Amino acid sequence: MRPGELIRQTRQAKDLTLAELGKLTGYSGAQVSRYERGISPLTDIDVLRRFADALELPRQAFGLAPPAPRPEIRHGQPIGASAAFPWMPTHRLGSPGQEDGEDPLRRRKLIAGLAATAAAAAGSPLLGNGTAQASEAMLGELLVARLRDAMLGLGQAPVMPLAETLATDFTRALADFDACRYASLAVRLPRLIRSGHALTASAREAGDYVLLAKSYLLATRMLVKLDEQQLGWLAADRARQLAEAGGAPLAVAESARQLAVLARKAGWHQEALSIALTAADHPDLRSAGRAGTALRGLLVQSASYTLARRGDRDGMRELTDEAAAIATELGGRTMLRDHGGGFSPLTVQLHRISAENHAGDPLAALDAARMVSLKALPSVERRSRALGDIAVTYDRLGRRSDCVRTLLAAERCAPEETHARPATKSLIAGLLVSGPTSTELRGLAERSGVLA
Repeated sequence: MRPGELIRQTRQAKDLTLAELGKLTGYSGAQVSRYERGISPLTDIDVLRRFADALELPRQAFGLAPPAPRPEIRHGQPIGASAAFPWMPTHRLGSPGQEDGEDPLRRRKLIAGLAATAAAAAGSPLLGNGTAQASEAMLGELLVARLRDAMLGLGQAPVMPLAETLATDFTRALADFDACRYASLAVRLPRLIRSGHALTASAREAGDYVLLAKSYLLATRMLVKLDEQQLGWLAADRARQLAEAGGAPLAVAESARQLAVLARKAGWHQEALSIALTAADHPDLRSAGRAGTALRGLLVQSASYTLARRGDRDGMRELTDEAAAIATELGGRTMLRDHGGGFSPLTVQLHRISAENHAGDPLAALDAARMVSLKALPSVERRSRALGDIAVTYDRLGRRSDCVRTLLAAERCAPEETHARPATKSLIAGLLVSGPTSTELRGLAERSGVLA
């Protein structure tokens, strides 16, 4: 039966006139008549949905898909299924900080020299002051290139390691990340991924899967920091699969959190909410004790940040307050130091700075910053990120001198982080073109590779 005939028969069965059905659908009685008689074609999906709803017919009667099920409400937010994740956008041409006309040969030579310096740095327990500042600006590119090769299995295969050796190497790699020793990390983390794959291919022990999953999670955090979304998506998804194979619910939940971060950065806010909040309510996480509770707080906090990016200030504050309540419930101790810098009332307060900024209230962000003790933060990396968020706050308030002063403090705290991170480079570049410059700002721009 053609759609117009079905509409006519159903209308007559319900004792509706053409004019009455027109009022229900938003059309004139004459237009309804034309639809029924086939004079006006019924091919538009929206038109068919209107008639199906007005006549209380299932949409399938018109060959349409049924309406989507009502979303679940979790933590006050509607979320949908999160079994599948969307593709990341196509890879950008070029790379952050690269100017048109830049000599690629010179760039390769600089990276080659930096790689040699990084290899030497990784052989020492501590890196000291790191590489030459001019090269630090390219540490991000070196890290990305080496992580990509390791993840794709390119380059020399490693000697078969012992599981105990890999565990020690992971602890050192995590320490490098927390201390922002990225030259050392550029050697240690790719080597850890290669070795982890070699070990899981031979032994296939659950603990080996979990260690490799943690290595991929650390790589994801670094790739997110360096604005490499596609490679980060691959790393986070591998971490999720390995964590599931190893039966590690905390690592599974952390990989979900990283996938939510990447979805948010791609602009997929609803997907990011669904991923984070579904993981927060997973039964395995709820039965994982205090650590599971802490990770649930991190996931709620991630959802809060997504609402901030979407401009939902009230929703952001509601979920941030929920994360703060979870942190208080845990007794105030910093937990999960190897998951995003830890979780505690202090780190939730730190989260408020960036969340309020992105929700459009830099004054509230500045108020949140005044309540944070940088010395109490659990790592150099966390202190550096806090200073970066405070610098953004000053920039949005038009306080240029305070912004530059804070960036210089971040540089003293973690030079390799400040010089390599694209977000910081973008802020510095914006300061250079938006107003008067100073010797300090130009020097920072040169050390960060913003000015050649």
